[in-house]
Amino acid sequence: MKKHFLSVAAGSMLIASNLAIADVKVGYIGSLSSDTGLSTLRGAEIAIEELNAQGGLLGEKIVLVKADTGEDPTEGIKAYEYLAETEEVDFIISGSIDDVSLGWMPRMQEYQIPTLDTWTSYVGIIDMVVEDYEIMKPYFMNIASDEALATLYIDFGKDVLADKMGWSSVVILQEDTAFGNAISGLVTDALAPNAGIDVVESIVYDIATVDFAPLFSRAQASGADFIYLISSVNSQVVSSQYVKLQVPMGMTGVNVAALGQEFWEDTGGAGGGISTLSPVPSVGFKLDPVSQAFVDTYQKKYTSRPVMPHFNGFNAYHGVKQAFASAAEAGGFNNTTWVTAMEKQDLTLKLDGEVWLRYAFWGNDEIEPRTGRTYPHNVRFDITAPYNEASPSMVVIQWYEDGSTAVVYPDKYKTGEFVVPSWVKK
Repeated sequence: MKKHFLSVAAGSMLIASNLAIADVKVGYIGSLSSDTGLSTLRGAEIAIEELNAQGGLLGEKIVLVKADTGEDPTEGIKAYEYLAETEEVDFIISGSIDDVSLGWMPRMQEYQIPTLDTWTSYVGIIDMVVEDYEIMKPYFMNIASDEALATLYIDFGKDVLADKMGWSSVVILQEDTAFGNAISGLVTDALAPNAGIDVVESIVYDIATVDFAPLFSRAQASGADFIYLISSVNSQVVSSQYVKLQVPMGMTGVNVAALGQEFWEDTGGAGGGISTLSPVPSVGFKLDPVSQAFVDTYQKKYTSRPVMPHFNGFNAYHGVKQAFASAAEAGGFNNTTWVTAMEKQDLTLKLDGEVWLRYAFWGNDEIEPRTGRTYPHNVRFDITAPYNEASPSMVVIQWYEDGSTAVVYPDKYKTGEFVVPSWVKK
């Protein structure tokens, strides 16, 4: 927060006015044209409007400024520099994808601006917090890291893909990105020993790929029972081609396009059978009263896509409020006291008396019992049924051939069953 004072000299008298003109600045960094980026931006906008209606921060108005990354790492670096140097923001809310966050991370370390990532899930960034807490302490990630996502997905592999479907082999089809490489490595290392599913081949493709027919043919030739797709960029292309080509194998995995309500329209109705893991909340996910109230406000305010915020929109809404609650306690943002206050934030949302969602952070020395490691400044997650301590790191959702959606795993959150599309032989 920055105070500016206006002085006026009139004859021998000096008249000073204690007029605050800078306010408190929040910088948004992310894509201004993608559904995921807009979800974070809009979640932040709603939170800031509500905070200003309650008096802002310590009597000062909160203003939001934007920097577009275009989902490009180089542009992301420029965007962070703009927010830090030109706008001199107090706090940054990020809707960046993994590669972009990795690009601007050295700038965060340099400028030491409190920053919250709502989409990026790369566990390597959390490892940076583990390795150098002092330089990384202004950074928080309120989405479960990809290691936690993959861990719970292994359970889905065992409980549903292996035990229910009888599948024992998989071919990985992954985009060539930091996100794709991280998830692929985690799945490859864990599926066989933990779920009894062997990875017979990994196919890596460029994100500019438009013809997936040869890749699907290669997947079929591998002899695997199903395809594990890892796609965060242009996912609707590979999805629609899978359906239109009626590839005779089940396909699941990580499909970012399928996380939004617009997926059906984007694929021209060629989305039936697609399933994906999703952080929570997701499409097809039952909402607690607080989350439903946020959605009601969102849909009243915005009529353009995305008509339903992605999970990171919820993360932004709650995360901005937690960041400002911490700043109110600490007397501002740019000090160690803010970090300490942010580390203590804990919002538990319940549905029918059960823990449904939780926005809190792992402590520096806390060991997550299942993985046996620490996740400082990562959102608290629960990867062991019955998920009574926090939100699960993810759910699995599926689009059916009639255009409807459901959560199909885990059991506590499921609203439907996992099925293969009609053209795939059981």
